[in-house]
Amino acid sequence: MEQKKSLLKSWVEAARPKTLPASLSPVLLACVLAWCEGVFRLIPAILCFGVALLAQIASNFANDYFDFKKGADREDRLGPERAVAQGWITPGTMLKATFITLGFSCLCGCMLLFYAGWELIPVGIAIALCVLAYSAGPFPLAYNGLGDVCVILFYGVIPLCFTYYVQAGSFSMLSFLLSLSLGLLSTNILVVNNYRDYVQDKAARKRTTIVLFGRGFGRIFYLMNGIVAFLLAMPLLFEASTWVLLLFAAFFTLFIKTWRELYHFEGKELNKTLAHTARNVFLFTLLLSLLLLSFWLHQPEYVG
Repeated sequence: MEQKKSLLKSWVEAARPKTLPASLSPVLLACVLAWCEGVFRLIPAILCFGVALLAQIASNFANDYFDFKKGADREDRLGPERAVAQGWITPGTMLKATFITLGFSCLCGCMLLFYAGWELIPVGIAIALCVLAYSAGPFPLAYNGLGDVCVILFYGVIPLCFTYYVQAGSFSMLSFLLSLSLGLLSTNILVVNNYRDYVQDKAARKRTTIVLFGRGFGRIFYLMNGIVAFLLAMPLLFEASTWVLLLFAAFFTLFIKTWRELYHFEGKELNKTLAHTARNVFLFTLLLSLLLLSFWLHQPEYVG
């Protein structure tokens, strides 16, 4: 066990700051879309950022606690160190922090009811339940091959579509397609994590999709997620400027380079691939935002 870190640094690492852009990206893209369609509202946007950020931090805290309790975080762990397993934070304190952070996320969600209807209540309940059910309960989702579905829903479809909804007062096909695109690319963060931890997860009976179908499947799954994400954005690219297309081409080259790392890296080296994949999600969000803004600049009346 390592020497104890400072309390602040321990909590910062437990929040896993490198992963947080994955929760902020769909909210950012929804806000850009709302801006381009002339329906952007600042306060609901800020509250949506609060819900997304705090819910992910709560999920990271819960994952830290429950993986320790289930024995998934062992001494031979290949990923970044976990606060409870390393003894930086006690299990009881981490569990309390999980519920406190989740409570603040729910508070932001309740404040959104002033800007939208009661239909947000079941969405908020679903988010809160998933934060806990991902690693806990009699049927933890991450331990039964459903983690990838959770990422598509809660790091793509739900945050993007409902952030757009509380501003526009309606849903749109464009917001849905963009949410699927971003959700699929975000799933690759989990794919790399599970690809790296294949042996440890199998020993802990954590049945991720990689454990169920193998590492070869993981490499194909990663590539297909990226390709489908691009295909879903393709209708927009048909109308894009040449310089925007060049940026997307450069990004796709970067994506392929990151994918190839799965063939060359092993063990802790894959933490680099994990960071590169999270970076790619944020870059893709910025490119889609830039694409939407380029349409808006040339056509101020642009409506998706």
